Amino acid sequence: MAATNSACLIIADISGYTDYLAGVELEHGEDILADLMNTVVKALRPSFKLAKLEGDAAFVYALTDDVDGSLLLDTAENCYFAFRNRLLSIRQSSTCVCNACAMIPSLNLKTVVHHGEVAIHRIAGHSELVGKDVVVVHRLLKHSISEAAYVLITDACVEKTTLNPEALGLRRHVESYEHTGEVEGWVEDLEIAWEAYRNRTAHYVSIAEAGFAVSGFVPAPPEHVWEFISSPVLRPQWTLGITRIDQVDPSGRRRPGTLNHCMHGKDVILQEFIDWRPPRYYTVSSTVPGGVKLISTHEVVGVEGGSIVHDRFRQPKGKEARQVMDELRVVFEADHDEELARLRELVVARQAELSADSEPQLQVPNEANRLATSVMS
Repeated sequence: MAATNSACLIIADISGYTDYLAGVELEHGEDILADLMNTVVKALRPSFKLAKLEGDAAFVYALTDDVDGSLLLDTAENCYFAFRNRLLSIRQSSTCVCNACAMIPSLNLKTVVHHGEVAIHRIAGHSELVGKDVVVVHRLLKHSISEAAYVLITDACVEKTTLNPEALGLRRHVESYEHTGEVEGWVEDLEIAWEAYRNRTAHYVSIAEAGFAVSGFVPAPPEHVWEFISSPVLRPQWTLGITRIDQVDPSGRRRPGTLNHCMHGKDVILQEFIDWRPPRYYTVSSTVPGGVKLISTHEVVGVEGGSIVHDRFRQPKGKEARQVMDELRVVFEADHDEELARLRELVVARQAELSADSEPQLQVPNEANRLATSVMS
């Protein structure tokens, strides 16, 4: 009998696809589905592994008991943002006038998240998840939720995080199913999240604004690196001098306004997130001992063979602030090579762990007939 594992389970389902397929050309309709499913699965990786493609839905999972709730919500939202951007890029760049391309705006995305126990069976070289909680997460696709695009997170999953759904403005929701009974959870409207993301003021330190900057290569995609540079649990594992990071936010989520207390021995650096764009960059306002404030952007950029991690500090005004900046520059430059080596080691080990099991292959869409190209957000 297969051993059981604690797992976070997600199904991302393209809603409206059945009606869409009924009114479009089959060849283009299925090709567009493959295109959108690729977008969805890639946005859910690497935090989650693909268990199975189920028609117009992707079933993914992560074997874990505790869940980083902030990373979970970021992943669900970024999946929707990528989906919306891809819909736009297909529609705008397509030269095709068929119904399949014209009706693309009728599609949307719904996401359900659950946590529970699963058994993993190896079938034809792939992992097959089974168990009561696998049934529950699939049942959640049949619901009475009114939002057009949403993420539903069950109480069983929320309890594995530090999230405060009410502080996040999530809506309480309950569904009842035969045999499984009531399933309680929380709903986030992803269209509201999308508009908030698009309208948020950007705070970004460019190279031209930087008083000093350090960069380094990590042989892994940006999505793999992001968690290690942004998590208050993981960052101290590779950053020299930081003994602990205490995150302060009533919602339990990293976002603009969240405070980090970075413990450097007896000293504390107070960081406030002023911009948060996972998995690309975040910008913080740091108050160092003595009361001087410094603004910095920490960014991950994908390049061939991996990513470049950039840390850029805006040139401050005032003699005292510039003196503090010069002192920090000496520390950063002295520690950089060792920190980068430690970061690489952690990320590479994590990559090896994630790639231990193979995943189902994604279908490669044929874009030749509709000339769809990617549009960046």
